Amino acid sequence: MMTRVASILLLSLCLSTGAWAQDSGKAEAKTQLAKVESALDSWDIPAARRELQTLEGLLPEDVEPLKYFQGRVAFEEGRYTEAVELLQAANIEDKPGSYLRLAKETRDIVKDHARAESEHFIFFYPKGKDEVLVPYALETLESIHRALYEDLGHKPPGGKIRVEVVNNARELSKVSTLTYQQIQTTGTIAICKFNKLMVTSPKAVARGYDWQDTLAHEYVHLVVSQMSRNTVPIWLHEGLAKFLESRWRGKPGLAMTPSTLALLGRRVKQDKLIPFEKMHPSIAMLPTAEDAATAFAEVYFAIHYLHETLGNKALREIILGLRDGKQDRKSVEAATGMSFAQFEKNWLAHIKQQQFPKELLPRDEVVLKENAKDKDEKKKGREISFGDFAEVTEVPARKFAHLGELMRERNRIKAAAEEYAKAHKLVGDKYESVSNKYALTLLELKRLDEAEQVLRGSLRVHPGSPSTSVHLGRILLHRKDYPKAKQAYLDALAADPFDPEIHLALMRIHGALGETALVTRTKAASVVLTGLNPEDVEQVSKEFLRDEDSGLVQGTGGAEAQQDTAPKAPAAAPAKDGGRQAPR
Repeated sequence: MMTRVASILLLSLCLSTGAWAQDSGKAEAKTQLAKVESALDSWDIPAARRELQTLEGLLPEDVEPLKYFQGRVAFEEGRYTEAVELLQAANIEDKPGSYLRLAKETRDIVKDHARAESEHFIFFYPKGKDEVLVPYALETLESIHRALYEDLGHKPPGGKIRVEVVNNARELSKVSTLTYQQIQTTGTIAICKFNKLMVTSPKAVARGYDWQDTLAHEYVHLVVSQMSRNTVPIWLHEGLAKFLESRWRGKPGLAMTPSTLALLGRRVKQDKLIPFEKMHPSIAMLPTAEDAATAFAEVYFAIHYLHETLGNKALREIILGLRDGKQDRKSVEAATGMSFAQFEKNWLAHIKQQQFPKELLPRDEVVLKENAKDKDEKKKGREISFGDFAEVTEVPARKFAHLGELMRERNRIKAAAEEYAKAHKLVGDKYESVSNKYALTLLELKRLDEAEQVLRGSLRVHPGSPSTSVHLGRILLHRKDYPKAKQAYLDALAADPFDPEIHLALMRIHGALGETALVTRTKAASVVLTGLNPEDVEQVSKEFLRDEDSGLVQGTGGAEAQQDTAPKAPAAAPAKDGGRQAPR
């Protein structure tokens, strides 16, 4: 990419060879060019556009630096075809990382995207099943927009904020400055850069991921960058984003999972924390996914400590201090009234005061479908799969779980439950796979209270697990506890929005609660995901979980089993062994 020094030198050459240029004109043009670049570097696109208009009045329209900055502004505003033409006219080299390459790749990836708008956002998404994301995504974004204005006092200036959904990790690497290898290594699935949010579709992740929190997370980055004029160091940036990402759905600080906390506890014990300076220029560039997860946990607790002791005021003052030219250490000192050394000491003490899980839990990580092994196999019947227990390191528990699965395969449900009970007694809530398979056998035996207890225990250790939430939702819907069932299925949707059962169940729940507009929403999503016509979708939703014998286990598949003429719907989501997304 053209640096400020290079662009000013090029402009100087153009001005020195132009017969039209006067000394005063050259000085004014250089000054104005620096203002345009400064505004772009500060993430202030409205200011960059204003300064560019002034620059256009000072230079001939064919001067390459002018074309370059016109292309930069067009790119930042999402006018990709125009950006390509302008950057080519500026003779920008077409190579990886250049603005010309980024503009070309982004243009080609999003040119056929559909779009939807809300008051403050434009959401671009691949045509097809990603359509079901739209209403939930826009609600999430508008909610975090309101929350951050309340907490930090900032609303992005200018027009609506672009949010672009890409199909997979390879596309994310093409529209960003991260390599595909970096994305694979750290599990990065979203980026805030170039005046927009770029998010990978949940369909690219084997077990789903917390895509709504992720949207909010990236929006926090946008607000912090704009507020500070892009001066916040990465440790503060990621700490603020991780701590505040849950504000769209409630309080800040809800994003720390027990598995990540367990990892942090181990790294504290081993004295292997990641220094702040090692996190630059991006946590996504750390050598391993575990390092990235550790770094996110560290900076989360730095902001957690500041918020707990001094509230939102300290967060605002640190950001604005950086905007006004203070270094990060000085800004923290001014906002907290303590030396940075004392802040670090207090922060480390705050981390060590946390209640770390006693054992290392299976880490919640992003598994891209292209890297998954046997994660996408279609599971039929009662969702039989022996491979789900590969993560169980305790050999006796794994043997009991395998035996339980064998019993389920042979339809010996009571015997299966007994074997799963033995495995669960040995490992407790540690493994989602064991908990979910045990719960499914209990559901088949109509031991609903026991199944609910197992599922809720699993969710305490692995919050956000879509399969666990779906299985809990079945119990609550069976009991006609519609408000709680609604929340369980919405929790599942927040990680795995493409499971048809979620939308069919919500369609019925919204109907029972008299939420007519939401019935229309979930009906449309069900049509997209099942391929059924609207009338058949209504029938499947009405029959959902009415089969006393198998509905609780089979979901939509069980519901339709009693109706020979009922339309076919996809089976419910299988029990999965994954959880929430880790580093971003």
